Amino acid sequence: MEKSLSREKVIVIDFGGQYNQLVARRVRECNVYCEIYSYKTDIEQIKAMNPMGIILTGGPNSCYEADSPTYSKELFELGVPVLGLCYGAQLMMHVLGGKVEKAPVREYGKIEVFADRTSPLFAEVGTKVEKADGVIWDDHKTDDHATICWMSHNDYISKPAPGFSVVAHTADCPVAAAENIEKNLYAIQFHPEVLHTQEGTKILHNFVRGVCGCTGTWRMDSFVENSIQEIREKVGGGKVLCALSGGVDSSVAAVMMAKAIGDQLTCVFVDHGLLRKNEGDEVEEVFGPNGPYELNFIRVNAQERFYGKLAGVTEPEKKRKIIGEEFIRVFEEEAKKIGAVDFLVQGTIYPDVVESGLGGESAVIKSHHNVGGLPDCVDFKEIIEPLRNLFKDEVRKAGLELGIPEKLVFRQPFPGPGLGIRIIGEVTAEKVKIVQEADAVYREEIANAGLDRSIGQYFAALTNMRSVGVMGDERTYDYALALRAVNTIDFMTAESAEIPFEVLQKVMSRVINEVKGVNRVFYDLTSKPPGTIEFE
Repeated sequence: MEKSLSREKVIVIDFGGQYNQLVARRVRECNVYCEIYSYKTDIEQIKAMNPMGIILTGGPNSCYEADSPTYSKELFELGVPVLGLCYGAQLMMHVLGGKVEKAPVREYGKIEVFADRTSPLFAEVGTKVEKADGVIWDDHKTDDHATICWMSHNDYISKPAPGFSVVAHTADCPVAAAENIEKNLYAIQFHPEVLHTQEGTKILHNFVRGVCGCTGTWRMDSFVENSIQEIREKVGGGKVLCALSGGVDSSVAAVMMAKAIGDQLTCVFVDHGLLRKNEGDEVEEVFGPNGPYELNFIRVNAQERFYGKLAGVTEPEKKRKIIGEEFIRVFEEEAKKIGAVDFLVQGTIYPDVVESGLGGESAVIKSHHNVGGLPDCVDFKEIIEPLRNLFKDEVRKAGLELGIPEKLVFRQPFPGPGLGIRIIGEVTAEKVKIVQEADAVYREEIANAGLDRSIGQYFAALTNMRSVGVMGDERTYDYALALRAVNTIDFMTAESAEIPFEVLQKVMSRVINEVKGVNRVFYDLTSKPPGTIEFE
């Protein structure tokens, strides 16, 4: 899907910071397409992409140390606007002749930043304040405005590079932002990409739409239209097999493919026995022969096959790999039944790619069954991933553009490996039954409380902890169940949802009374990071 995405593009160069995926997400909120690349990416490759702007991310290192990530000085001489964030700002100063050193006062958290509105970055940013005594600004820049920003740094820019003017400061940071307008170079010490920076999106908008001159062509209607056209061109007269799980991602991918190539598409739904309660039947009801879509639909009941492969396996990465490989083997077998198949379609999305260690400098957080979990040898000419460049909320927008009903588009996210990664330890039919029943109770009560559309993701997971309890005056020795609920915009960061205590109590009471094998219920308060959204 590269052709339609390359017209207006901003490149994010990743130096290993924790918020780097958010940078791309915020740029896209400005209707500008953005991709993440490692700092190891060759300068010639960057030039070949013809970006309209370049953003350097944060990172954990000190730029003045010999073994720290760096980039060629040539990057700042391309004539392309460059914005450095945190480590990226420090690196820009260091490479161009400024000075970066250990800060006398470390800054972390929400900090008041005083910015100069005459800077292109800070146009319409902040609230007017009186200039503090003793603060040295360029004589022509006296328009100081205050805004709250998120700081996270141990080093600081003690001296800007030649040709740069200071355009923002804090009480403890003399260079919170600097610019060289003539060369289109900008450096920001704080993180505009995180929501804690109150006007961060506006600052990034000022850069990509103002400084870079992007017009905002990245829109979901044009993405869907262009993607359908490109699918037709790629597939030609070939046959296509779509991996349909019934989740949001694969559903949107399936409908997009159906609109593009019609009867050339066969959708295979693998019921691996790790789905939510009644989910297999619900998927068939929507996408099967009695549903609203013109799809060739095949359901494969492979529960026992997957349970057999997972027997005795406890390590979550190994479970993901097994499930991923079995998915592909089932698809290969089904493909042979229907004749020659040229392409396999998957609902891979951008966070899957990033977390699987295939984007930027990210470590492998977890292998996704449709990305890092794929086997080496797949019996198809090529894999098509029409949503690979989209974040979750963008997938939903694409679904609405395709005319998919809201109830399907806003369905609770469900991982490809299913309940296999919501069961800590070995997967068994008994454990799957426990999670299915408990999760159904949880989702029902969340809906009854009117919270089903306001919480980003919520589910039940089974721990491998068993403990003593008392039920009906008798001793029990059963499992502890964990309830998880998070709010998130981009699924790269998340905070635990504040569910009313009475709702949690009701869920707990029903699970204990209705689900055999559970005698304790926990609520998981962990954010992402340090945890993940799932519970493996």
